[in-house]
Amino acid sequence: MGPLQGIRVVEMAGIGPAPFAGMILADLGATVIRIDPPKRPGIGADLMGRGKRAIAIDAKKPGAAELIARIVERSAILIEGFRPGVMERLGLGPLELMTVNPRLIYGRMTGWGQEGPKAARSGHDINYISMSGVLGSIGDQVHGPSIPLNLVGDFGGGGMLLVSGVLAALIESHRTGQGQVVDAAMVDGSLLLMTMIYSMFQEGGWSSGPGGNLLDGGAPFYRTYLTKDDRWVAVGALEPQFFHDLVELLGLGDRFNVNNQYDHRRWPEMRIAFEERFLSRTRAEWESLFSQSDACVTPVLTMAEALEHPFHEERSSFVKVGQLRQPAPAPRFGHYRSEDRQLGRELVYDSAGILTEIGVGQDEVDTLLAQELVIE
Repeated sequence: MGPLQGIRVVEMAGIGPAPFAGMILADLGATVIRIDPPKRPGIGADLMGRGKRAIAIDAKKPGAAELIARIVERSAILIEGFRPGVMERLGLGPLELMTVNPRLIYGRMTGWGQEGPKAARSGHDINYISMSGVLGSIGDQVHGPSIPLNLVGDFGGGGMLLVSGVLAALIESHRTGQGQVVDAAMVDGSLLLMTMIYSMFQEGGWSSGPGGNLLDGGAPFYRTYLTKDDRWVAVGALEPQFFHDLVELLGLGDRFNVNNQYDHRRWPEMRIAFEERFLSRTRAEWESLFSQSDACVTPVLTMAEALEHPFHEERSSFVKVGQLRQPAPAPRFGHYRSEDRQLGRELVYDSAGILTEIGVGQDEVDTLLAQELVIE
């Protein structure tokens, strides 16, 4: 089910953003075939295997490239997350695969891009976002940069960029009949996510140091506060009407109002007042008080709390996949039932089924298994 029903995607097994992109495409209804190495990934790698089918092929053995090319020939998209040159050395580069399938969308996920001074160098999320200005913009002057997990480089600037790129190229291929290579680099994607901040910085509305700006914790009305029970609440009352509700419910309307909200000289006093007031009640009490207001105050939940929170229960925000609960597919589509998001199919190894679909007869299947080119 989903808008990509009928679209076949080949995913070369890896870790991080490329499997995440494959998971999203599967969530959207695509048939995603993951090609694994002989030693199958463990459960950690399979957390993003939901909705996919897999076949284990020893890509380094003679005949492997030809077999994978036969699968790609009947597919619309291929995605891979190796360093530049790896797929070419396996005989599976764009030149080879787009010869057998001229309409193929060849999605490439790297950290530094296919070209450039760091293209051949290793790296991780923290390195890509450090070079794009993201990491240096998060944190404060005392403790230094704060690492935003691996969400910005790997998943937001990587996997999501790859998905949007291959889908845009797919639409174009339907119009032109030609495929193309999509070069999705995490350093590019994390830069792209910073577009608004870079614009504000160059217009003089953003300082280079972290912790002193509107959206990085510098503004008293856009930050987190400790509560009486050593928990936290998040405050995001940017607009005047929301700020008005915030200070009124905090009982501070006599000191702060929409006229002095953006007076930076008042921010230190405002922050101290907010800190003292939020420390006077528990997080649950604040959540209850602000639940019916537009003050933009919410509890800071742990993952364990989010899994059980009534808000997510009501929206069916999580789906059971095997023994684990995972965030449900998103976005939601009006043409499909909400129940379809809750299927939560686990990764399935289906070597015989995949080979049959590309026209491989049973005798050849038996031979491939005997040669251990394909691992059952």
